[in-house]
Amino acid sequence: MEEINPWASQQSLDIGRLFSEFGIEPIANVLDILPDVPSFMKRGIVIGHRDYSQIAGCIRDHRPFHVLTGFMPSGHPHLGHLMVMKEVVWHVRQGGTGYITIADREAHAVRDTSWEKCREYGKEYLACLYALGFEGKTYFQSRNDRLKDLAFECATRVNYSELQAIYGFSSETSLGHMMSVITQVADILYPQVDSFPAPTVVPVGIDQDPHIRLTRGVAHKLRMFTVEDREDYISVRSKNAPPAALDAVHARYPGSKKYEGHVDIQGSACSDVSATVREIERSFGGFGFFAPSSTYHVFIPGLQGGKMSSSIPESTIIFTEPDEVIRKKVMAALTGGRTTLAEQREQGGEAEKCPLFLLNLFHMVEDDRELEELHMKCRSGQLMCGQCKKETADRVLSFVREMREKMAAVEHLIEV
Repeated sequence: MEEINPWASQQSLDIGRLFSEFGIEPIANVLDILPDVPSFMKRGIVIGHRDYSQIAGCIRDHRPFHVLTGFMPSGHPHLGHLMVMKEVVWHVRQGGTGYITIADREAHAVRDTSWEKCREYGKEYLACLYALGFEGKTYFQSRNDRLKDLAFECATRVNYSELQAIYGFSSETSLGHMMSVITQVADILYPQVDSFPAPTVVPVGIDQDPHIRLTRGVAHKLRMFTVEDREDYISVRSKNAPPAALDAVHARYPGSKKYEGHVDIQGSACSDVSATVREIERSFGGFGFFAPSSTYHVFIPGLQGGKMSSSIPESTIIFTEPDEVIRKKVMAALTGGRTTLAEQREQGGEAEKCPLFLLNLFHMVEDDRELEELHMKCRSGQLMCGQCKKETADRVLSFVREMREKMAAVEHLIEV
């Protein structure tokens, strides 16, 4: 089985195999539910999901939902982080309640980043998000006592063997690293504790799927009941509910049949029973969690190939870098061009392999017709790589300059 490591600086993943082995579904399966499909789904950037149909249904039917994601502040934010930021902002604009966690506990435990640097980088991430139009709640893991209490509760449902199976942890793995994982589980469930239980979507890169799988399991384990549709009736089964809670379910449905450990209900919709059971569970001190949903995007390639990463400075563009550094990086980037100009004119470029074309596809060209024209000119040999580099550098600089201005204008929104 292919292993996914959330902390690897490079990712070389067989997407089709991962979908098959880990049960990730193609995003195309749920697009017909959405009233408006965003470009990052149309263009094949967001490619997979877990249980996103419930989120799409909330968007379509104007029902409440949450959207949360997190950023590990081990370095400056850069273009590689931009996609998940855009996804969060889009979901907020579709009616989601937004949450952002700055994963400083993870950065400190896994990357040995100082708390001071975590704070500095974290503020930059928040500035980027606010500059893009984010509205919602933000927090640093280390400063959220309610989150820490929730993490402790989550830890009661996870053992070392499970962490070893999911993450490949060994006897050499520090307890701080393991604690950071449990804190991220709590992050994903936190909106349902801070606000109210509701479907929650977590937009992430596909390398973060281990956190989603673990959290879905923990959310299930922390429920007092399971609700099962048996076609002829709905079965509400106690997992760790107090007897009085099961009695309350029975009392809410006259004519239901109560047995040792479960209540069977006829004549009601499963969704209605689920909502009622969740309400009863919360009244008895339970959480009533919805299992979190997730979307997965592919990585934007680095300017020199591979993954765009702050640990490889020449691979990425940091928003605070000087203009001349940014232009130099773009002009030095790898391309999908041929060996000679003659071959380029005759055979055309390989846009799908070109980091610069994909940079335009991900972020720099919003208009689909303009992007298609760029693609056609590259593939037909009309556009040489040198000219494409100059045009792309201009687009990137224009974007970054505007981003810097917006970041400066929203500094007052950042609370640390």
